[in-house]
Amino acid sequence: MGWSKYQALIAAVLVVTGSINTLSTKWADRMDAEDSDGKLRKFNHPFVQACSMFIGEMLCLLVFKFLYFYYSRKHDGSQDEMKLLKGNRSFNPLVLLPPAMCDMVATSVMYIGLTLTYASSFQMLRGAVIVFVGVFSVLFLNRKLVVQEWGGIFLVIGGLALVGVSDFFTPSESVELTNVPAPASNHSTGQVVLGDMLIIGAQVVAASQMVLEEKFVSGLDIPALQAVGWEGLFGFSILGFMLIPFYFIQVPEPFSDNPRHVLEDVLEAFIQMRHNPLIICAVTGTILSIAFFNFAGITVTKEISATTRMVLDSVRTLFIFSVSLALGWQTFYWLQIIGFILLVIGMGLYNNVFAALGQKFALWRNRNAGHSDTDTLISQPADESDPIVGSESGPNP
Repeated sequence: MGWSKYQALIAAVLVVTGSINTLSTKWADRMDAEDSDGKLRKFNHPFVQACSMFIGEMLCLLVFKFLYFYYSRKHDGSQDEMKLLKGNRSFNPLVLLPPAMCDMVATSVMYIGLTLTYASSFQMLRGAVIVFVGVFSVLFLNRKLVVQEWGGIFLVIGGLALVGVSDFFTPSESVELTNVPAPASNHSTGQVVLGDMLIIGAQVVAASQMVLEEKFVSGLDIPALQAVGWEGLFGFSILGFMLIPFYFIQVPEPFSDNPRHVLEDVLEAFIQMRHNPLIICAVTGTILSIAFFNFAGITVTKEISATTRMVLDSVRTLFIFSVSLALGWQTFYWLQIIGFILLVIGMGLYNNVFAALGQKFALWRNRNAGHSDTDTLISQPADESDPIVGSESGPNP
């Protein structure tokens, strides 16, 4: 069951753009630029970074509108057959406001955590969302989890613990492989662990977003690109407005190191961008990568399967870890590798990935062997359930 060239291209886009999204955000965090007081400071602006992510999601809505306009002009009903446009286009967008609020809070808290910890830990710890989704599904959706799903949850917890422990034991002075200082030289071990805890805590809100979407949104059959775009629009509008009070709220380090020591100083962010244009490149990378990542993720789910998307997400995490090591952004620890393996196995068990892959392998083997009873093996792939409408920024394990 080989992939077509188009499917292989989309899978590659998913891995590459998903990796660029995390790496470009961390790259911006690590860059120095002159502030209004003439001092060099790190680009510590998590809420500005979150706004850029929502701009990327908003681009999905523009893509949806463009595709709908293009196909509807043909007057042949093709807009109702095109996979990315198919679904209920007449709905009240306000139904997406509660999930968008959760997305905004989760993304902002995660980006604060990312400024304190490692890019690979950030990506791995987002797997904690499975734990909270499982618990919330039992509490609020009256779902019963089978033994396999509980086993997956406990493996994920074990993997998260190992990743956190590996960060705790990371030395405060790491080896310089590039002329860019390693994160441990800028933040103490306690601050790195605090960043990890913020990322895990944000997954509670991200899980709430997924449960809300499943309970109130999934039955509406909203085209995924349109849902992502509206959530991006709501998220950007609300967070953009919140930047005004954030400009006056005083906070201590390490949550802010701008000259005025406020929660977010958007004016200083633009000043730093002007003094270091590479920051603009990194922020632009975040915007474009999240747009392409959401598009590729939706396409992979529709063209191949949700199982494949989960596997590719694991490849993305491994790629981010490898790039972080190559750039000298962190040091190598076996504990983190073991934790990552446990996370992948746990997520695979929870999402029934291994059963789905086994069934597809059996189909492929029997088809190649010329067996006539292939169709009796399964009536539906294990992973082909109704997908929950959602986005990356959320956070996607």
